[in-house]
Amino acid sequence: MQDTCAPKSKALLTIPEALEKIRLAIQSIQQSETVPLNKALGRILAEPIYSPINMPFDINSAMDGYAFSSVDKPGQGTFTLQCIGTSWAGEPFQGKLQSGECVRIFTGAVLPPKTDSVIMQENVQVDGNSIFFPDDTAIHDNVRYVGEDVQQGSCLITPPKRLTVSDISLLASVGVANVSVKRALKVAFFSTGDELVALDQTLSSGKIYDSNRYTLQGLLGDVNVTATDMGIIPDDKQLLEDSLLAAAKDFDVLITTGGASVGDADYVKEILERCGEVNFWKIAIKPGKPLAFGKIGVSYFFGLPGNPVSVMATFQQIVAPALRQLAGESPSKALRITATCTSTLKKAAGRQEFQRGILSQDDDGNFWVVSSGAQGSNILSSLSRANCYIVLPSECTGVNVGEKVIVEPFSLLLGSDGFGE
Repeated sequence: MQDTCAPKSKALLTIPEALEKIRLAIQSIQQSETVPLNKALGRILAEPIYSPINMPFDINSAMDGYAFSSVDKPGQGTFTLQCIGTSWAGEPFQGKLQSGECVRIFTGAVLPPKTDSVIMQENVQVDGNSIFFPDDTAIHDNVRYVGEDVQQGSCLITPPKRLTVSDISLLASVGVANVSVKRALKVAFFSTGDELVALDQTLSSGKIYDSNRYTLQGLLGDVNVTATDMGIIPDDKQLLEDSLLAAAKDFDVLITTGGASVGDADYVKEILERCGEVNFWKIAIKPGKPLAFGKIGVSYFFGLPGNPVSVMATFQQIVAPALRQLAGESPSKALRITATCTSTLKKAAGRQEFQRGILSQDDDGNFWVVSSGAQGSNILSSLSRANCYIVLPSECTGVNVGEKVIVEPFSLLLGSDGFGE
């Protein structure tokens, strides 16, 4: 891909090339903290967790019914046992069974000594204390054995994993009250540009409201991030430089929007070259070509475009994977599916495009996608209507109605349960 805007045309980085450069440059944080289990959902595990107990802890019943000993079942035919008590969940039967006896038992209740089988209550007939068992009564059935699910000392979860509701449930079931997780990333973000005004100000000619900081606040709404809004920085080179250098002392990551292009007031790349390191600048993505990545001090820096749709796309495709790596999370890829396109899509060869679309599924399980509207990088209304990206490869020169396309549903994008939701 060529950068046709540069004085001397040179190849732009593809998205995979940019992600590989980021992967090689970023070192995951090593610090961890201990949090109570009820605060651990979504956090990234720092140490393996081993079970302190067997689960189940006792041999117990999987059904409401009657517990009995398999030796009391004859080879064939029906049989009758006398019920001598009840084993409740949380209140085991305390007596001793003799031959020819059984115990009423409820789901989760401990099996009394000498019993090894449970029959469902629906499968017996009851006459007072006499319980009539059918000929096809199974033995060793409806019983949960000690350690059947989890054995004491076994590894339950290994890092690095983002803890899910299922993980929390598992840990609670064996009595784990606290877990060691990676500390939260400290991320600062701000917008640049003289044209930007805050939402509480009256809009005048030539000005626009700053939506980018609200976009980033939402994209950074993850339990593994402490995000700090640094406001709007005008197009003042010294002020922007001072702001970046000051923030770099306190944050793991700095994110700016605007100022990364080639305009006379676009200072980000110049400041990054003078005060830090430029890893790359500009990638073959649309929307969002002017994207800078580097370091200022010990902070990683991402300079995103100023157009709001570009901010969303570049964050989800480039920044979110980087934050996951920095936070210590296991690498993964966005789920992509194939759908039939019902719109004509225009595209020029050269950059991979992420066009906004509306994905649907019919009763037969087929996927269909239609363009959500105008695709300009300033058009937020079509982004708001969309529920997916239509991913068009760099060599694509357009799509006709009825052609198959690759789609990334927003709800299944990397980070939909974290960075980038």
